[in-house]
Formats: sequence, structure tokens, C-alpha cells
Amino acid sequence: MGTSEQIHPANEASPEGLPTLIRFISSEMDHDFDSIVNDHIKNQSAPEPDSHPLNSSIMVSEASDAERESDRIHAVSISMPPTPKKVGFTDNNETNTPDFSATSKDKQKTFYSQPMPSATTTTASSAGVPASGELPRHPRISKVKDKRFDSFKTFSCRFESQLSNLRGNKNQETEQESISQPSAEPETNTPINIPVDRYFDALEGPELDKLRASEESVLPEDKTWPFLLRYPISSFGIILGVSSQAIMWKALATSASTKFLNISMDVNLVLWFISVVLMIIVTCTYALKIIFYFEAVRREYYHPIRVNFFFAPWIALLFLALGLPPSVYQNLPHALWYVLMTPFLCLELKIYGQWMSGGQRRLSKVANPSNHLSVVGNFVGSLLGASMGLKEGPIFFFAVGLAHYTVLFVTLYQRLPTNETLPKELHPVFFLFVAAPSVASMAWANIQGSFDCGARISYFIALFLYFSLAVRINFFRGFRFSLAWWAYTFPMTGAAIATIRYSNMVNTIVTKCLVVILCTLSTLTVTALLVTTIIHAFVLRDLFPNDISIAISERKPKTHRRWYHHRRAGSTNIDQFLKYADSAEAKDIEAALSSSLELISTSATKEVSQD
Repeated sequence: MGTSEQIHPANEASPEGLPTLIRFISSEMDHDFDSIVNDHIKNQSAPEPDSHPLNSSIMVSEASDAERESDRIHAVSISMPPTPKKVGFTDNNETNTPDFSATSKDKQKTFYSQPMPSATTTTASSAGVPASGELPRHPRISKVKDKRFDSFKTFSCRFESQLSNLRGNKNQETEQESISQPSAEPETNTPINIPVDRYFDALEGPELDKLRASEESVLPEDKTWPFLLRYPISSFGIILGVSSQAIMWKALATSASTKFLNISMDVNLVLWFISVVLMIIVTCTYALKIIFYFEAVRREYYHPIRVNFFFAPWIALLFLALGLPPSVYQNLPHALWYVLMTPFLCLELKIYGQWMSGGQRRLSKVANPSNHLSVVGNFVGSLLGASMGLKEGPIFFFAVGLAHYTVLFVTLYQRLPTNETLPKELHPVFFLFVAAPSVASMAWANIQGSFDCGARISYFIALFLYFSLAVRINFFRGFRFSLAWWAYTFPMTGAAIATIRYSNMVNTIVTKCLVVILCTLSTLTVTALLVTTIIHAFVLRDLFPNDISIAISERKPKTHRRWYHHRRAGSTNIDQFLKYADSAEAKDIEAALSSSLELISTSATKEVSQD
């Protein structure tokens, strides 16, 4: 009490009339911060008895919190809060020291010397995701809201928002949209016009299905794409193989030369129903691709090689019509033939015109064994029309197909030195050489009413091509399974059906044995391929890999290689100088130097004009 009575009168007698703490700060402001801290430590450790009342007052007010402020005393820097705490004073001019024993939340507000969190961490923490930047593992949202495939979706925004609302994931979808993926493409529903020369620049390989090393895919290559994006138009080749089997077994059951086999029509009926089921499955699946990923379908259509497979669905429909049981087949309306042949006419006007008019789609540029699909449809349509009793229409399509098959056969037979050799994976497509002449022989036989010399010429060409490919066993083995293997099926089946028709005219032991051998090989091949396809599709699940050929960018990626042009120009100048030095004009050094300077100036002018 005595000490308190001595201190208060001294404070009241102060001329400034200010509290003790404020007078101390103002009086000691011009001292160095380190000396203040050192004096403060000494006063705490060993206070002198005759110290000034000012020092003793400070010691009294801070003695209780000395241990708690030990860390702050030794700090070199001071961080002030954006909203400083109010310091209260009592009526006795004593300071109310802040309570440093508060919660951890108050401590975080007081100590601001810690490093601020990064922007990525703050964004991730505020969005409710891990700090590592990974998206929340919600399978349904991550599957629907992957923006890297939005450029190929037909209507991604409205449809996905409706699905999310139906599932009740509106809040989670909002959080997902707030997180932008670094590799995502900007969402757009507008089609991208890609010229045909862009396919040749960005892709390589005989079927333009491999991305060049200098190109970048617009879709992720390290992730399995959605199923519809990986589902190609070439899947209709499965239907061609099975439906052609229905036609073959129908011919075996109804032909006079094969009655010794006692084939029932039930086999034809079962195969026809299997073909119809496959047609429904494949067509519905590809229709879903058209609905949800129309951009991918459009790119397949403009692909210079893949466009040939757009004939396959219509050829499959013609095969289904030819494979009908005889009781139904004889009553088909003529209007059906015109409906089925109209798409062929439209596609041929486009493709054959491009083959003839030149440009990047000229036949010598895009020649590939898959081009046979665009020709064989003419002969199949002629076969169906002539069987239905039509005359002029089948002859028209037969003539168009014959003209273009002749040109295509010559172009493919003598492949140009600039054309790439087909890899082993595409060797089965060589059997497409057999399809067109074998079907053409039957079509001409139906048009003429008999298997005459014209039909026999086409049949013998097909038979020779068949044997020339069959004896090369090593040519068709040593590569993994793919949808290209279905190119074996309907050409082999077509050759077997043509042999059945030929054996009706030339009924000998040789022709009968040939019928049995070719039909057996065809049936075993289709059965083996069908089982293998089911295993790879549903067990191994590797039947449909990522379709890189549709994932090319709209424009070629920009590369800054200006130094490369300078280097190439420099090497050219050196070679030019050495050429002068080695020639007979070696004495004229000035001419060599002047020519080199002219080349340098010319290359520099070209680079400036290009920039």
C-alpha cells in the first residue's frame, strides 16, 4: 500500500497529465530498439532498489506475463494486426494488459509473422478439396463434368445440368464447376471445320490413325476415353461377316449342286436373326454416338480413309435383305431397293467426285484397301435389284461400280513408291480385293439370267486373288487382334457363294469339293472371330482403344524454331562455298564469297517476310 501511495502522487504531479505507459514510449522513442530490449531484459532479471518509479510501474504491469512474452521479446520483426486491439486504462492510469491465454483463434489473429498460404492452397481449401490440387473423388460428378471432352459433346451444358438436378447433386456440381482443370479445353458446342490437308499433316500411317510426334492431341492420351468416343464406324464390319453367312447357308440349302449336304433352312433363319440383333445393337450404339458426340462422327466422316466405312451400314442392310428366307424374299417391294440404294448414290457422288477432281482427296492420295467398301456396294445393290426383277437400276449401279473398281484395282495393285507399306495389323484388309469381283460375278449372272462368260471372268479373277492371298500364311499372322480382322469374313463368304453359283453350272466333283472347302473355311473364320470379339469386348475390354485419328487439333501447334532456320541457312551457305571451292572456279574466291553473301541475304529476307 505504501508503494502505491508513493507512485500515485508522482503521477498526479506530472505536468503532462498523461498515463505512465504513454510517457515512457514517448520518452524512449529515440533509443535503439535493441538497447530497449536489452535493458528490459536486465530490469526483469535484476531490478535495482533505487530505480525510477517509471521503471517499477512497468515491471509491475509486465511481470505477470514475462514468461508468455519471452518469444516476442527475442523477435526481430514486429507484425501489426490490421485492426489493432484497444488498450484500456483504469481510473488509476494502469493499463489493462491483453489476455494472452485466450484461445488459439485469438493467437492466430495476434501473431502475423507466419508466412501466408499460397493461392493454390487457399483456393483448394476454400473449395473444399485437398491441398494437393486433386479433385474430390466423386465418381458420378467426375465422370459427367470432365471438361476435356466437352468440345466433342453435342449438348453438354444443358443435358448435364438436368442430370445433376435429377440426381440431387446441385450443390456438389456447383463446387465442381468452381474448380477449373488446367488441361481442360474451353467448352464449346460449335463445330470445328478441319480441312482434309490437316488430317495428312497431323496423322501418319497407311490409314491415318497415328498422331505425329510434332502434334498434340486435344483429348487426354493417358486416360481411357468414354466408350462412345472410342466406338468406331468400322464396327459395322461385324454385321457384314455374320449376315453374309446367312446368305451362304441359304444358298447351300436351296442350290441343286449342294443337296447332298442336306442343309436345313433353320441354319439360315438362326443366322439371320443373329444378324438382325447385331444390327440393332451396333446401330443403336452408333446412333447414341451421333446424338452425344456428333463432332466425333463428323470428324470420322471427313477423315479421308474412315469415310469409306460409312458404306458399311447400308451394305449390311442389303445383306440382310438378301439373307431373308425364300418365302419372304420373293415378296419384297421394289420401293425397298430404291430406298436402300439412295444413300449409296449420295455417298458415291461425293467420294467418286473427289477421287476424280483432284486435290488432297484424289484417289492416288487416299488409295487404301478399305476403298473397296465404296465399290462393292454397287455390285451388292445390283445383285439385290436383279433378284427382285429390276433391270435398268441394277445395270446402272453395276456399270458405275465396274468403272471405279477397275481404276481402284490398278491404283492399289501398283502402289506408288511414296505410299506407305501396310503394317501387319492391317494385312487382313487385303482380302477386300476378293469381295468386289466375287459379288460382281453373281450380280452379272442375275442380270443376264445365267452364269455366262462375263460372270465367269469376274469369278475367276476373284478365285485367283483368293488363292494368291491364302497361300501366304506368314503374311496373315503375328499381330494382335482388332476389328480389322473382320475384313477376312465377307470376302471369303462372297467367294464361297460365287463358287456355289458356279457349281450349279459346272457340276463336277472338283467344284463340289471346292464348295465344301471354301464354305468350311468361311464358317470357321466367322465363328472364331465372333468368339474372339466377344472375349476382347467383354472380358479383356481392349477391343476399342482410344481413337487418336479424331483427336487432332484444328490448327498446327506453333513452334518457335527460328534458330533452326538460321542453322540450316548457315549450313547451306557453307555447302555452297565448298562447292565453289571444289569446282573449276576455285581461284575466284571473291565470286564464292559474293554468292554466299547473296544466299545469306536472301534467306534473311525470306525469314523476315515469313515473320
